[in-house]
Amino acid sequence: MQTLEAAGPNAEQIEFWNGEGGEKFVRYQNALDAMLEPFGAEAIRQAVVRSGEAVLDIGCGCGETTIDLSRLVGVTGEVVGVDISEPMLARAEYLAAQTEMTNVFFELVDVETGKLHEESFDLAFSRFGVMFFRNPATAFRNVHGALRPGGRIAFACWQPLDRNQWVSLQLKAVLPLVPPPERPGPEDPGPFSFGDPERIRRILTEAGFTDIAIEPFAPKVVLGGMLVLDDAVDFSLEIGPVSALLKDADEATRAKAREAVRAALETYRTERGVMLSAGAWIVTARKG
Repeated sequence: MQTLEAAGPNAEQIEFWNGEGGEKFVRYQNALDAMLEPFGAEAIRQAVVRSGEAVLDIGCGCGETTIDLSRLVGVTGEVVGVDISEPMLARAEYLAAQTEMTNVFFELVDVETGKLHEESFDLAFSRFGVMFFRNPATAFRNVHGALRPGGRIAFACWQPLDRNQWVSLQLKAVLPLVPPPERPGPEDPGPFSFGDPERIRRILTEAGFTDIAIEPFAPKVVLGGMLVLDDAVDFSLEIGPVSALLKDADEATRAKAREAVRAALETYRTERGVMLSAGAWIVTARKG
């Protein structure tokens, strides 16, 4: 697979997802897929995927949604998963090979700056892969151009942080122990950068989409899809904002952080695992 140079407006993201970030997501692939599956399933349901369609899976990561979509379009359709992370795409190709599906393909490309297949897809889809572009309107214009006339888009993105207890609970536990992080600007890329539905609507409109619908979807999730509390604690310290906060922390601080996170999660432990609230938007639109 070709290497993607860490350059352009998304250089920081390319470097992160081809280094520590991508490696962690590969390592925790099963846990992440177990936790995020309901959101992908709901976005796929609202996308109304049809047999024979060509689908672009944006920010496909380790490929679970790409493979799910390939089963729905069948042998007469095809799904192309695109991502900027070489390690995650390598995992995706491995998992797709195990299924023996012949209608799944993966490409290493930055959707904002790279070349997509012009007017080749009936549907563009994403499960939490569209919030990291430096210039999202540019990225969505590229996606718009990759859709056939009448094509559509469907994706899941996170609601604001305060509606996502699965992240905010750990952050509140750790913040007394470390310097506070720099607050991101309203237009900065990041997991919660699409929290404002009016921003989503503005970006999609600028990109040429119409019939925009933004629906809330907020199930309870099992943190990391894990049954054992200590495994959920490890997941919390390795993935997401808490991991970034502790990146330069000494061992004593990390130990205190682990104790604090464990105590916070203990309250929400059930027979199924640590159950926490999670809020997403399911967004659908059509090519104008």
